Amino acid sequence: MERLIIYRVLMYGACGYALFRGRADSRIVAAVFLIGDLSTLALRSSTYSSVETGVLAVDILGFIGFTYAALISDRFWPLWISGLQLTSSMGHLFKAIDTHLLPLAYAAALRFWAWPILIILAIGTWRGRRRLKREQSAA
Repeated sequence: MERLIIYRVLMYGACGYALFRGRADSRIVAAVFLIGDLSTLALRSSTYSSVETGVLAVDILGFIGFTYAALISDRFWPLWISGLQLTSSMGHLFKAIDTHLLPLAYAAALRFWAWPILIILAIGTWRGRRRLKREQSAA
């Protein structure tokens, strides 16, 4: 239960910071992440015994949204987020290939990369704010 609380604090903190203080790429990533998280909660089953098709659709749309943010950005960090989302989405492929994949392993493969994505979002937003302040003070 504590892990869920820590995750929610990190998610709302990083996404809120990005939405209110970030550039366009940060805001897109934060919005896609929040919408994807809420959609996943609504669409997933509790068993992970077969391929979660609703979650797969959310993950593919999230990958598309993160890739769009990476394409419009002049920073490198959104590309990392897009790549991590692609890695996370591969969990669905593994479950489709091996239907005997343990549900816990499948669930972990889908959830694990959310943590680094949020950390990268927070750091990327913070560094963007710091760069902007430095450029404004130099001008």
